Amino acid sequence: MEHAIRAACEVSGDNEVFVFGSQAILGQFPEADEQLRRSIEVDLSPKNKPEAVDKIDGALGENSPFHQTHGFYVHGVSLETACLPKGWKKRTKEVRDYMDDNKIGRCIEAHDLAASKLMAFREKDTQFVRRLILENMIGVNELLNRIQLIDADQEIKQRARNWVQRMADEMN
Repeated sequence: MEHAIRAACEVSGDNEVFVFGSQAILGQFPEADEQLRRSIEVDLSPKNKPEAVDKIDGALGENSPFHQTHGFYVHGVSLETACLPKGWKKRTKEVRDYMDDNKIGRCIEAHDLAASKLMAFREKDTQFVRRLILENMIGVNELLNRIQLIDADQEIKQRARNWVQRMADEMN
């Protein structure tokens, strides 16, 4: 995580990035289960220079020399692609680069991340959220609250709420 943050900050010319893909879970749970850490992609966006996402993608993205060297890649993505709950920025978890304390990653908090993943509702996303619930890394009630805070179509939000409720019922 720190390496991705440092590299993205250097390429973008920004000292802070938002990490909002699945690997954001490492901001809150650095020792997360291997199943939650298996992605080779770190999705992020420069906080103060959002226009630099293309620079990140070009220099650190899939099939780049960075990817080939390190076995993972950094995907520069616009924050607008994610459906995040209102107030998510103040709940981010800070990760500082161990080699340069001035380079900061602001990782999406686990409940916000799960709610966002349920808006996309791909199989890999529901499996990710299921694992967060089963590992007691997030609470069902708080997840339901965060879904309510997302500005999205009511049908999409209802699909997510129904899925969470089914998960809760299965666990009981």
